[in-house]
Amino acid sequence: MSRARTARRIAAGAAYGGGGLGLVGAAAVGLVLAEVQFAKRTVGTGLGEPPRADGLYGSEFGGPEQSPGPLRLGMLGDSTAAGLGVRRARQTPAALLASGLAAVAERPVELRNVALSGAMSDDLDRQVGLLLDRDAPAPDVCVIMIGANDVTRRMPPTQSVRLLTSAVRRLRLAGSEVVVGTCPDLGTIEPVYQPLRWLARRVSRQLAAAQTIGVVALGARTVSMGDLLGPEFAANPREMFGPDSYHPSAEGYATAAMAVLPTLCATLGLWPESDRLDVSRDEDMLPVAKAASAAAGQAGTEVTAVRGPWVLLKHRRRRRVPGEDPAPAAPDAAGLAP
Repeated sequence: MSRARTARRIAAGAAYGGGGLGLVGAAAVGLVLAEVQFAKRTVGTGLGEPPRADGLYGSEFGGPEQSPGPLRLGMLGDSTAAGLGVRRARQTPAALLASGLAAVAERPVELRNVALSGAMSDDLDRQVGLLLDRDAPAPDVCVIMIGANDVTRRMPPTQSVRLLTSAVRRLRLAGSEVVVGTCPDLGTIEPVYQPLRWLARRVSRQLAAAQTIGVVALGARTVSMGDLLGPEFAANPREMFGPDSYHPSAEGYATAAMAVLPTLCATLGLWPESDRLDVSRDEDMLPVAKAASAAAGQAGTEVTAVRGPWVLLKHRRRRRVPGEDPAPAAPDAAGLAP
């Protein structure tokens, strides 16, 4: 069965209450997950807690008291969204995105990161509640990175997509734009060897495609995390992965942030490239299932809805993301301070 067809079945099951459709054969999935879990135990973590990155970025563009005030950015997801594996707040993907967004918008950005290391999609409801259960306005835009733990802990893909789409729907109804970094390619974990590496890649890419189908229908955009975004990881795994060979290094997070930043800015109308087809960059307009499948196989690809069942497959130009330490968040400033 093709990846597009499988992803379409998973997304349909998520939308209409179907059961846990298998991504590949049950025996193969068991082998993949056992190998991935063994790999994680083999390399070990010992990374401690990710640094806290909440606060104000781009303070040189004004403070919370100045009109129209800072943009509000929320970050949700798992250990990748939390920035596990780096030592400084400015090295986390949320801080990098906040700094980049502030530089592009020439406006301060108030960041609140509610991502949790080890989180699965069933934690998104709690995380969304943390962002929305306040008297202040909802975030202007949210970034969600989720999916790897759903695969390794055997959450049925239909349930995974259903939980993600529920979280996206709540954020959209609250007025937030949403960007989803889809499930990364688990075939990049170094201690996982062939043929299980191929199976891990297939499982994670099928989930990524199904996530895309589910969330673009709600007006969100996706960016394929793929093999952790580009040939840089394959060419320089020692530099791009952290000490546990599982989570990205500071350079790896910066590479990921560079791929997400253009889409993040585009959701707010801040990116110079329009949401139009650019055939010179190998972009295309496709039915959503085909676009989702193609994006899952090419890291850094954006998918955004255009009209009806058709979506736009974008390859935006990347920009190096500036890094800075956050200024302390003012209490209740922009509704995002802890």
